[in-house]
Amino acid sequence: MSLLPIYQQIEQQEWIDIPSGWLQGRTVFGGLVAGLMIQKALSVVNDAAKQLLSCNVTFVGPVQQGRAKLSAEILRQGKSVTSLEVRLWQDDAVQSILVASFGSQRESRIHVSNLPPVPDYPMAEQLEKTFYLEGLMPECLQQFELCWAEGSYPMAGSKVPDFGGWSRFSPALHPNRDMQLADLFALMDVWPPGVLPMFKTPAPASSLTWQITYLSPIAHQVQDWFKYKVITEFAHQGYSTEYAYVWDQQNQLIAVLRQTVAVFA
Repeated sequence: MSLLPIYQQIEQQEWIDIPSGWLQGRTVFGGLVAGLMIQKALSVVNDAAKQLLSCNVTFVGPVQQGRAKLSAEILRQGKSVTSLEVRLWQDDAVQSILVASFGSQRESRIHVSNLPPVPDYPMAEQLEKTFYLEGLMPECLQQFELCWAEGSYPMAGSKVPDFGGWSRFSPALHPNRDMQLADLFALMDVWPPGVLPMFKTPAPASSLTWQITYLSPIAHQVQDWFKYKVITEFAHQGYSTEYAYVWDQQNQLIAVLRQTVAVFA
């Protein structure tokens, strides 16, 4: 179930067809939605010298599989940095918004490397994979493989939140190829919110905003494993805020993520 055809649609036209197999409850999986919007942003910037620096995604409303429109507007284009906004439309309404900044490298005397400690997890091959159970798990989870290495599973009734582990695209559904930035966006969002281990029974939790700081350009394959760890900072009155880190198998920090989540439990 390659995503390349829809990426090609985005590069060639305004209207696209969101494929089946990616639902997460009543909406299309947010990681795929964000990936489609960043693919649109890349096609508009169209400058290999300008790499993604950061972006913010707001999930305004539920996105349905099928027809959708992607519009883009460059907000400012400078010598070093280009900032733009991408919107995904369905039924004449905006359902998701991405605001991104792309920049070219500049000479600087300032160098800081105050990175978080890398969790020492067993390799994915040494851990048990989560198996997709149709009807019991969100449909989109069939597209990926996950291995928990730390913390509890969702709905475990744990007294503490958070977890970590490994994830990759399912080799059974996604033939190996060079990973694109849109693929990475989908993969980084596959993990559930950090508070889900505290749930005692199934209940919704929905991302409202998602911020990505992109640190290391990827040169990976879609079947490569990536390490993930989430930390919940605060949860109260139906909302939580959390941040997470994504590393590759060589322990290079790829991205720092931050989310605001609506919690219905």
